[in-house]
Amino acid sequence: MKKILLLGGSNQQIIAIEKAKEMGLYTILCDYLPDNPGQYVADKFYLESTTDKDSILKISRDENIDGIIAYASDPAAPTAAYVAETLSLPGNPYKSVDILCNKGKFREFLKSNDFNVPTSNSFASKKEVFDNINDFKFPIIVKPVDSSGSKGVTVLKSEKNLETALKSAFSYSRSKKIIIEDFIEGKYSVIGGDIFIRNGEIDIWGLMSSQRDTGVNELVPVGESFPLNLEESLLNEIKYTLSLLVKKLHIENGPMNVELMVDKKDKVYLIDIGPRSGGCMIPELISDIYNIDIAKMSIEASMGFESDFKPTKSNEFFAIYYLHSSKYGILKNITFDNVLEKYIYRKCIYKKQNEEVEYFKDASKCLGIIFLKFQNYNEMAKILKNIEDLIKIELI
Repeated sequence: MKKILLLGGSNQQIIAIEKAKEMGLYTILCDYLPDNPGQYVADKFYLESTTDKDSILKISRDENIDGIIAYASDPAAPTAAYVAETLSLPGNPYKSVDILCNKGKFREFLKSNDFNVPTSNSFASKKEVFDNINDFKFPIIVKPVDSSGSKGVTVLKSEKNLETALKSAFSYSRSKKIIIEDFIEGKYSVIGGDIFIRNGEIDIWGLMSSQRDTGVNELVPVGESFPLNLEESLLNEIKYTLSLLVKKLHIENGPMNVELMVDKKDKVYLIDIGPRSGGCMIPELISDIYNIDIAKMSIEASMGFESDFKPTKSNEFFAIYYLHSSKYGILKNITFDNVLEKYIYRKCIYKKQNEEVEYFKDASKCLGIIFLKFQNYNEMAKILKNIEDLIKIELI
């Protein structure tokens, strides 16, 4: 029986463990959290940090694995690539994965390869920042070079709260480095979603419009909708930019989570590109849209298996929405208006009654996810515009 090592056992990663077992693979899981739910699904579990490359490499050698995957995990992606490259297992170049998972290195790569990129610089101390802050024009965005899920990210319109923003960014950075860059004023909403690469070409285009709840946190997506409502020429420019990135980084197979923006002059900017599937069940939504199985395809890529997926895009319109709270408390109930209920085709509720709820400061504070389906774009746009009024989250 072939063995696969999976890095991360959260609720959203269990689908990969279950899929691997369904495919007849022996599943070995590593996670640093002793209470992760994936350990009860996998065949074997190691309590180990997924960012500790040497420890994961030792486990991989001891277990004589045939493949390794960091499903929906940015921090673990470089580890998976490092182990795969060291052991000559299927995977993408470690150097490329490392670039994509470090915002400072990624910005330097974009600059040196003539992509559009905002003014940016990386810093290792607060003093460096204050010595160079005049190089930037407000508004600016401050973020860790190596975090995901919008953790430690702040937009500043002036220098007033810079000290607080720096403290937050440094606290979320594993390498204790941050990046500051000019904030791009977008012409459209942020473009997010996943793409899937096979044999060096992008086969699946799961590009979506990101939705924000500005009354809670303007930086963290609260939903995604498909397809993009953009003119064809701009959509082609976005696809060209992503295809060029894949080529220059020599990415051969597997999923990528993407975040882009288009400024008011229609210039396309690559904001964040993760060498893995997106979190918040985006792969499941794309699987529904294209009638495929992203989890299975991702595992096949990590094992070097040939994949015979044949996407057939639905003519319907899809959206995903992340249930969230604007304050802390104890969950009493979550209810959905009848107007919304008829569009919901799947619910994944993480929190139960009487469990603690936290303010939606990053994606990890999500209470659950709902999947929606519509017959036309206008119907979808109308519901999503008012969706916060159609969901009631009661706290004690």
